[in-house]
Amino acid sequence: MSVSCQKSTSSATLKRTLGLPGAMLLGLGSIVGTGVFVSLVFAINLAGEWTPLAVLPAALLALCNGLSSSQLAAANPVSGGAYEYGYRYLNAPLGFTAGWMFLIAKGASAATAALGFSFYLTTLLPGLSALDVRLLAAVALLALTLLVSSGLKRSVRVNAVLVGISLTALLAFVFCGQSPGSLPATTAQVFEARAFETPAFLHATALLFVAFTGYGRVATLGEEIHNPTRNIPIAVAMTVGITALLYLAVTLTLVRLSAGNTISQAAPLIDAASGTATGGLRTLVVGGAVAAMLGVLMNLLLGLSRVVLAMARRGDLPSGLGVLSRGGESPDRAVILVAVGIGGLILVGSPQMTWSLSALTVLVYYATANLCALRQPLEERRMPRIVSAVGFIGCLFLAVWIPQTYWFIGAVLFVFGLAWHALATRLFSGQRNF
Repeated sequence: MSVSCQKSTSSATLKRTLGLPGAMLLGLGSIVGTGVFVSLVFAINLAGEWTPLAVLPAALLALCNGLSSSQLAAANPVSGGAYEYGYRYLNAPLGFTAGWMFLIAKGASAATAALGFSFYLTTLLPGLSALDVRLLAAVALLALTLLVSSGLKRSVRVNAVLVGISLTALLAFVFCGQSPGSLPATTAQVFEARAFETPAFLHATALLFVAFTGYGRVATLGEEIHNPTRNIPIAVAMTVGITALLYLAVTLTLVRLSAGNTISQAAPLIDAASGTATGGLRTLVVGGAVAAMLGVLMNLLLGLSRVVLAMARRGDLPSGLGVLSRGGESPDRAVILVAVGIGGLILVGSPQMTWSLSALTVLVYYATANLCALRQPLEERRMPRIVSAVGFIGCLFLAVWIPQTYWFIGAVLFVFGLAWHALATRLFSGQRNF
């Protein structure tokens, strides 16, 4: 009898508590963080003054992928994203691969965000610099885990505040950094010409594409959005559009202030803001970075836990992870498991390594999503097939330009995931809910 009860609880659906504004803010909160405060400098150090051009194909590919994901989410408004779509439109191994790649990619991004929060917090409050950054990251992770477990409504309210702070700081950075007289006297305003290098440019484009991929959180939370058929496509398109304009403006400003030289990988926007003639800009940018990192970490806890929930429902993970809270607002056990995994990743890896690995696995994830969209029947289609075709080809093309080291790591993780899937099929086959 207890087993039957558990199955019933794990197959229950989450409450629809999110409207269009909330969905857009969650998308922005998932994007504006490690992408703009971390990955832009990796791209600039690869492509230099060509980086603003790399933003454009990255944004176009993100828009194609976002429209494909929104079409899938509108027809299948359940938790899980491309993991769930892979099962429905392709086959079990590809569906599992999409979910597994998402967990790896966004788990690494979450650890990067947590460590980034610690760094920026100690920059804002030097008195905390004596503490281990991993300890501060763990405290932030614990606090946000409790918040996410309390339900989506509270998380959305906190996210709105964090997004507001982050956007204010970034807009101030752009305004002050582009204003006349913002450059210090020692900074040259004319770049030394750098030759266009295709591999570096495309690698930078791949890294920038990852900086857009928070829009997928809207699709991942499809089960909790009101009127998903209407709201999801609008939220995704507006999120990508706003982010593209913001990234382009920030990148142009950062390239201008860096004067074509290699800039700090630890705190590029802070270094650039410190070099301007505008007093107080540095403090505002640091505060915005703290808020952005918290927002990204919170949104990743939300997205990752929903994928774990979907995997538990299908029997790829123990069904106990699919149990919802009493009010049906949070998969508490899934949230805790995700938090433990992120906590482990905080202890290892560097931002450069985790971001390139995240780029590869995210590209595989969205290639699968586009393939699913191409397989949708005519009555479910809202976008021309060319949109999904461009997204699919673009993801595979950019993945080629990720260095071979990360392909090797990705291959090992891919094989491990398939081995686990084969084992889980035997262990949990009797727990599958649909």
